[in-house]
Amino acid sequence: MDASVEQLLEVNDVGPVVAQSIRTFFDQPHNREVVEQLRAVGVQWDEHDGHRPDAAALPLTGKTLVLTGTLPTLAREEAKELIEAAGGKVSGSVSKKTHYVVAGEEAGSKLDKARELGVPVLDEAGLRALLEGGAA
Repeated sequence: MDASVEQLLEVNDVGPVVAQSIRTFFDQPHNREVVEQLRAVGVQWDEHDGHRPDAAALPLTGKTLVLTGTLPTLAREEAKELIEAAGGKVSGSVSKKTHYVVAGEEAGSKLDKARELGVPVLDEAGLRALLEGGAA
């Protein structure tokens, strides 16, 4: 709560806009009071990186996936949540920066675009293998 903008900029994935927003948030007395009230009723959160999983250990860190079609057992939102929990990013469109396209039944133009660009195409089983840290 007392970190300066400069200190916040040293945190991974925090840029100037986010650092300033955090500083502005905690400069408002009401917001500090809310945090103190949450602490007083027992709300806790890890304050040290040592308590969080190592992002590099997540199987999809740095990977961008695109979902298309209907998967056999996973709803699109469930698949998205699993990918994000594994460190990946879900995009709505296929580009040369896409690492994998996960295609289900009735996949359309995204599947065509993936093939055109040479992006690897996975089915649900391939996605699950990736999520488990194996090869697709």
